[in-house]
Amino acid sequence: MRKLSMALLAGVALVGCGVDPQSENQEIVSNLIEAGFPAADIQIINDDVYVGNDAQVSLAASREMLQPGKESAEQYRTTNLVSSSVTKICIVPTSQFNSYSRLSAGLDLAIENYNSQNLSFVMVRGSAADCSATISARTTSGTGGSAGFPTGGKPYGTINIGVGLQNYSDDVNEHVITHELGHCIGFRHSDYYDRSISCGGSASNEGASNVGAILIPGTPTDARVGGSIMNSCFRSTESGEWSSSDKTALSYLY
Repeated sequence: MRKLSMALLAGVALVGCGVDPQSENQEIVSNLIEAGFPAADIQIINDDVYVGNDAQVSLAASREMLQPGKESAEQYRTTNLVSSSVTKICIVPTSQFNSYSRLSAGLDLAIENYNSQNLSFVMVRGSAADCSATISARTTSGTGGSAGFPTGGKPYGTINIGVGLQNYSDDVNEHVITHELGHCIGFRHSDYYDRSISCGGSASNEGASNVGAILIPGTPTDARVGGSIMNSCFRSTESGEWSSSDKTALSYLY
C-alpha cells in the first residue's frame, strides 16, 4: 500500500537551520529546541520554519510554547490551542482552490467532520461578518498539505493543499484537509514519536516534551495504521472519517 506524506516537499529546497542569523527564523528554531523539539525535526522551507514536515511555526507561536503555567492535558496536542472566544471559524478557499473539484469537495466534507462533533466552534465555508477567525485554503504543488499551530488563541490562518490530490478520491481529500485543519487548532501527529508507523521506512521521532507533545486524556499513547486522521502519512484508501480516539480528543479539547 502506498504511503503518502502530509509534508509539502515537492519542488522545494530544504535549508539547514540557522543559515540566516539576522532572520527571526533563528529565534523560532531556538524556541522550538527549548520547547523540546529535536533539531533534526526542524526544517526551513521557503523561509518558513516547519516541524513534523507539515506544521509551520510562527515566531509568536514558538514564543507561546515557552510560556509557563500551561496545563498538561492516540492524540497529542501542542500547548497552543484555540480560545473559547472563537465560536465561528470561516474557511475561505481561493479561486484556484475552488477550481479543483476534489479539493473543493474535500473541504466541504472536512468542515462537516468538525461540525458533526458539537464543538465549541463551528466551521463554515466562505467569509462572513461574524467570523471569529478565518483560515485561508490555498493550493500548492505536489500531493499532501501543510498548515501550522494556533497563535494568540486563534487557529493558524492558512492551509496549503497539494493539487496532486485532484487525482485521489473525495475521501482522501477530506482526510488531508481535516488533518491540516487539525494542526490549525493545535493537534500534533498521533505517531509523532515514530513516523514509520504510518509512513513506513526507518523510525523517525519528531520529538516530545512537556510542552510540545501533550497526551490528551482518554486517548491511547500508541499509534497504528489507520488509527487517526492525525497520523503523519495517509493511504490512498482513507475514508476521511474520524476514528474513535479522534472524537475523544476533539471532545476533550473543544
